[in-house]
Amino acid sequence: MEDAETIARFYEDGYTQAPADAALFARWRAFGATGKAEHVLALCAGAGLRPASTLEVGCGDGALLCALHERGFGGTLAGVEVAQAAVDIAGARPQIGSVDLYDGEHLPLADRSFELGILSHVLEHVLDPAALLAEVARVCSAVVVEVPLEANWSARRAGKRAHGAEVGHLRLLDRAAVRAIVAQAGLRIAGELEDPLPLQAHNFFADTTPRRAIAAGKWATRSAVHRLAPGLAHRAFTLHYACLCLPLPPDA
Repeated sequence: MEDAETIARFYEDGYTQAPADAALFARWRAFGATGKAEHVLALCAGAGLRPASTLEVGCGDGALLCALHERGFGGTLAGVEVAQAAVDIAGARPQIGSVDLYDGEHLPLADRSFELGILSHVLEHVLDPAALLAEVARVCSAVVVEVPLEANWSARRAGKRAHGAEVGHLRLLDRAAVRAIVAQAGLRIAGELEDPLPLQAHNFFADTTPRRAIAAGKWATRSAVHRLAPGLAHRAFTLHYACLCLPLPPDA
């Protein structure tokens, strides 16, 4: 993928699958939105933020915004997306105030139009993550970022690299890389958290008893390693990392 137009076509294709595949991945996105929403709430609670307006950049089919609505969080909810098919799906959800198409780089919105911005599993997909984060921070007073930490042994395997390319990941991030992106965007991190995938995520595509047993063992091992040896966990397998980004103080 070489430019924003190519990326937009890639995601357009992702939302126009065969009906059976589309339904399966809609359920997967709805499931994932639950954990992502909890991350947003936890980070905002830690900073005492209760936004009256929220913009999700790269909102997909709107699952995360709907999960926030279910929790009574975020105030007026809006989204933007690069794929018209996703805009159509998300825009039909009554929980979301507005969903608009954008070019993947520039938001046609005034400075500080929203109190909270969300970039959830977006920065690993874009050509210039710091520029996009800075643009979202121009429009939003605070920004929650979530990414998978994929700079690890497991994600470097050939099969995992192929899957990452298939779903549009352009870079493998670790905590240091995310912090560098935040700093390059002229922001500071006001709170951060991480966790391994929950058991339900490992089980989602496990359609037989042996596969569910393998999934449970994988979850138990990774959870234990993350709890007891987090440094090893970072090197060994993928974690989900989220942080709250705020503007630098005036005298910084």
